[in-house]
Amino acid sequence: MAKRSGYAELPLHGGRAPQWLVGRMIPLARQIVTIILDEYGHEVFLRRVSDPNWFQALGCVLGYDWHSSGVTTVLTGVLKSAITPKEFGLAVCGGKGRASHKAQFEIGSAGTELGLSTEDIGTLKYVSRISAKVDSVAIQTGYPLYHHAFIFSQEGEWAVVQQGMSVADRTARRYHWLSENTKDLVEEPHAAIVGDVKRAAALDMTAKESEGSRKVSVDLAKERPKAVARLLQSVRPVYQRSLQEWMPLGKANDVTFDYLSMPATINWKAMESAYEFKPTNYEELLSVKGLGPSTVRGLALISELVYGEKPSWKDPVKYSFAYGGKDGVPFPVDRKAMDDSIQFLAEAVEKAKLGDKERMTSLQRLRRFASSQQSTQ
Repeated sequence: MAKRSGYAELPLHGGRAPQWLVGRMIPLARQIVTIILDEYGHEVFLRRVSDPNWFQALGCVLGYDWHSSGVTTVLTGVLKSAITPKEFGLAVCGGKGRASHKAQFEIGSAGTELGLSTEDIGTLKYVSRISAKVDSVAIQTGYPLYHHAFIFSQEGEWAVVQQGMSVADRTARRYHWLSENTKDLVEEPHAAIVGDVKRAAALDMTAKESEGSRKVSVDLAKERPKAVARLLQSVRPVYQRSLQEWMPLGKANDVTFDYLSMPATINWKAMESAYEFKPTNYEELLSVKGLGPSTVRGLALISELVYGEKPSWKDPVKYSFAYGGKDGVPFPVDRKAMDDSIQFLAEAVEKAKLGDKERMTSLQRLRRFASSQQSTQ
């Protein structure tokens, strides 16, 4: 099940991160990631990236706004610049807007550099595609994706961080995935879904409760498109009155329908492709090219209104400063302190590599002490 890891308010902020800040974020991120990998390895780093609170905190430690939607895009961009596959055994692919479309090529290039097999690279490319399809099509909450970052290790483990934007209320929603926790790429695959707005009506085909609807949708996809079109036409429009209004009170509420709206369009070419492909499960159905939100919603509505298999209409959605924020909130970034931290961490890493563990042990004791102090406050 998707775990509720907390809430994060992410209002959309305009502008770009200043170069003087990004120029410091990259080397600081490089040292932090180096220490984490030296101490814990790839698996723990990916696990932490998939934790929305830790991810948010890392952005704050690097000096970015704690409450800005930009922390997602800027932080993944910084990590992408800071992490070189050959040196770290990790790769960060994709990004914001047009950069997200380069994820497939970058996965192939970085996978080859990390020594992964052609089969493993193909699997990673598929996971990248299907995760984006799930969060943009199987879950419909009004947040079309504009950012997709795919992070993977030389062992083939992966994490996904992607974000959607609601133009209506200018908020963002972030989706976290982790290979370690993902048993199924369709049914509740997320490590977390983070946002500050809970929608009253949202189609969630990934929910456990949507299992029956997913099965009916797959069966419908195997039917001739003309048969599916007739079923859509048979669904009563929301404005059309029903005989149910004149039924005895005891039976008037026997049947209730909860749905967003009939889709304005159906991609019948995609339905034709699905009919020829004959998907065996919902994951295969989602992988059909051209099958988008309207088509998924149309199949879900037929499932509910004609066959009685109701999908979930519940919204599945489930911080700290170290150096200040770029817009001066809660205080301006202390550039000298940031530079000193970069130098300090760089020296700590270098000494650790030379075998001097005493300083690293001191840092660990300091971290444990800080944690204990926070827990008593």
